Amino acid sequence: MNVNSRNLLRIAIVIVAAGYFAYASFAKKSDAGASAPLAEPIAPRATGFTLGTLKFEACELAQKKSAATTSAFCAPFSVPENRAAANGRTIALKLALIKSDAVSANSDIVVYLAGGPGQSAIETWPQIAGALAPLRRHHHILLLDQRGTGGSNPLTCGSSPMDEKFAADADVDPVALGARMRECLASIGDRADAAQYTTTAAVEDLEAVRQALGAPQFDLVGVSYGTRVAQQFLMRHAGGVRSVVLDSVAPNELVFGAEFAINLENALKSQFALCTQTPACAKAFGDPYASLGQLRAQLHANPRAYDVPDPVTFQPVHRMVTDRIVAGLVRMFAYTPESAALLPLSIAQGLKGNLTPLVGQAQVITGDLADLADNGMQMSVICSEDVDLLVPRPQDAQLVLGTSMVDGLQSACAVWPHGTRPADFHAPLKSDKPMLILEGEFDPVTPPRYGEQVMQGLSNGRLLVAKGQGHNVIGRGCMPKLVGDFVDKLAPKSLDAKCVDALGPMPAYIDFNGAAP
Repeated sequence: MNVNSRNLLRIAIVIVAAGYFAYASFAKKSDAGASAPLAEPIAPRATGFTLGTLKFEACELAQKKSAATTSAFCAPFSVPENRAAANGRTIALKLALIKSDAVSANSDIVVYLAGGPGQSAIETWPQIAGALAPLRRHHHILLLDQRGTGGSNPLTCGSSPMDEKFAADADVDPVALGARMRECLASIGDRADAAQYTTTAAVEDLEAVRQALGAPQFDLVGVSYGTRVAQQFLMRHAGGVRSVVLDSVAPNELVFGAEFAINLENALKSQFALCTQTPACAKAFGDPYASLGQLRAQLHANPRAYDVPDPVTFQPVHRMVTDRIVAGLVRMFAYTPESAALLPLSIAQGLKGNLTPLVGQAQVITGDLADLADNGMQMSVICSEDVDLLVPRPQDAQLVLGTSMVDGLQSACAVWPHGTRPADFHAPLKSDKPMLILEGEFDPVTPPRYGEQVMQGLSNGRLLVAKGQGHNVIGRGCMPKLVGDFVDKLAPKSLDAKCVDALGPMPAYIDFNGAAP
């Protein structure tokens, strides 16, 4: 198979994955007047128990790249792949429950909805666990791998060697990309109908789980793409929702892919402005945005073969670096303040011929996203829910990210099966449920204006913007405590959130020892 076409697939579908950086915190005891009634107690050393009709047994959840495991309780659960097909195929979903620290937990259950689309809630639990630790004091936490991900009949198309991740890519070739799509479909065709792996189908899966649990109310915690799932669940099953937390929200109206280029551009300019406004940084690097343009121009004219030591194994790895590859790497750096602080220095080093900081660090950042690159579930979601609404933006060609992602999505979806979406799928969310929206000031994917947009339809909501932060902020600073307080008390407008003001950007690195004094 053509290497370029495989790389184009990776570019096309690894597009909205969120980084998950969770930090442990502590929450004060919940306000008993605001919490739901207590559920039946579960013995501290129980090896199994029943909730509703589901029989949970003790299990261990594996952690990637680690021998450590997480103790949990798992229950078998199956659903029809296509609810409209009588006697059709059923698929097994991987379902786990993290038991509350309390013997008698509140009857409402917290549900963590992972990002991507394509990430596994169970596999990413170790990264989000610290952020949700205050919630465990009084709540069980439900982890359901969305259909097509993790242990729920994943639409894995087959991985490619890591040295292809940064391979040079040409202009989008619809023929080559179409061939890659057909190859992927052939590899999963005997076990999955790709058109059935949509957000709407996943929402009905989650409601089926809720009914099997005895119909408790859910406290939904969605991160990135998980915010789309949370909003759609609330629209379809409002009676089953007690509260909602949306971290890095994608509004219902948003067409995935339409604003990737402009959002990145705005985030980079804001992040780089911090450097130009700091004397030591400005003296060392001048205008990082202009330097990025120079580096991309150099690599556009002369792509470079480059040997870089793998940051994990230290073995030499051969890379082909182009201007488009750099654009994609810069996008990943922009996700968090820690990696964004390295960008001016990494770009300056690249102009001097040293691409190791940029390429090597990017491999660390993107390492956990490798599984997303070959997960066709992303295509099922985007091709069914967004691609027909994408409107070409020729002006994006002049931006760092360009139009390659949109071009790739449109080409891929010309082949990939399309499921259906409800007529009101992209309608603005309107709700009186207690809701807390979290945004990062410099988020390159879901900027704060998205949170402001969703707030327009909420009568009982609150938006918190974390200064200097990027994508996924639920684990930052005092956010875990605030989320815990919110779910306990259901009073978003009176939430004491002054502690958020302590957050801010990380100063840019002047050299590899850190920022200027």
